[in-house]
Parts: sequence; structure tokens; C-alpha cells
Amino acid sequence: MTRWLDRAEELLYEGEETVERVSTGEGGVVVTTHRVLVFTPDAEGSNYEAVERPNVAGVEREATGERRLLGLAAKVLVVGLALTGAGLAIDMDSLVGDVSLSSGTGGVGMGGVLATVQTMLDLLAHLDEVVTVVGALALLVGTALLGAYAYTRRRVLVVEVAGDEDVAVPVSGDDGGDGTGGFVPDGAGNEAAGAGGPSGDGPDADPADRLERAIRPDER
Repeated sequence: MTRWLDRAEELLYEGEETVERVSTGEGGVVVTTHRVLVFTPDAEGSNYEAVERPNVAGVEREATGERRLLGLAAKVLVVGLALTGAGLAIDMDSLVGDVSLSSGTGGVGMGGVLATVQTMLDLLAHLDEVVTVVGALALLVGTALLGAYAYTRRRVLVVEVAGDEDVAVPVSGDDGGDGTGGFVPDGAGNEAAGAGGPSGDGPDADPADRLERAIRPDER
């Protein structure tokens, strides 16, 4: 199926021309003499946005993910480390384990109270072990949350828009999506591999740098 990225010329105004085209998987970015056309069929929301070039503050390569998972994982790991450290550092058995209350001592009716206190002391003697186990479980949960965050993490090209929300374009693969650095220069075809231009404009250039260079009016 033909992508709208490949048919971007159909969306141009009269007198508008394509300056640069970057392909990232199924989507991409087209810089024209007037606008920056962003195609995001792989992302949530609209499949296409057009931004007037004066409103484009820049283009950056970033990595995104569910930051809430990252924040939660950090908190759980801190709690886990604190509990595990406390459990290993404090030996409650040495503090209260040798204490023994005999129900046969004391006044009449004190046997039940002493038995209850003894039970509490026995539980306290194992408190450090319980704290250590809970801390270890918290570390496991924190590690799992980090793994979940890593699973949601993805690389994107971010088109920064002045006065409005930025537009993120998912980047697939190590090279930007098409095996040649993610680029389909203007006039792509047999000339694509040998397209000329300013230094650093070759098909292996960084997509963010190539778009930045095309968008800046003094670099054209």
C-alpha cells in the first residue's frame, strides 16, 4: 500500500516545493519551502500534521517510555534497598531472643499477660528476617517495573512546535526505518544513494541533523 509520505506532493500548495524527506518506518517527515509535514500512521492520534516552518523550533532524536513506570520503579527500589539494608544490619534475635518470661513468676493473674509479652518478643526476634524478605520482594517488583519501562521505551524524532504540542515520529530499527539511515532524499529513486548537498547531507546522516539543516532558512 502506498504511504501518504510517498504522495506528499499531492498535499503541497501551489508554488510549494519539497526540500527534504525522511522516512521512519511507515511514517516520516517532509520539509517543504513553507511547512513541515509529519506523517505518524504508527502512533496514536492523527496520522498527519502540518506545521508552518516558522513555528518549528527544532528537531531532536529522543527516547520515550512510560515515565510513570520509571518513577514508580525508582521508589520501589529505594524502599527495597532500605528495607533489605535494615534487615541485614539489625539482628533483632540478639536483642530480644535471649529474653524469657516465665508465666510462673509475678503476681496472681500475670501469667496470661507475660505469655502475650513473650509472644510479642518472639515475633520481634524474627522481625529483621521479615523486613529482609519484604525488602527483597520490593527489589524484585522494582526490577520488574524497570523491565516494563524498558519494554515501552522507543526511539522517536520529535518535531518541536512553538506554542503548541510537539509531534513525535516513531523510529523503527537502528537506521531509522529503511535500512539506509532512514532517509529518502527529495527526488528519491536512482539518485537517492548519490544525492549531493552540503557536508553531512548524505543518506547516512543523522535524521535530526538532516531535518534541522533543511528547516533552517540560512542553511538552504
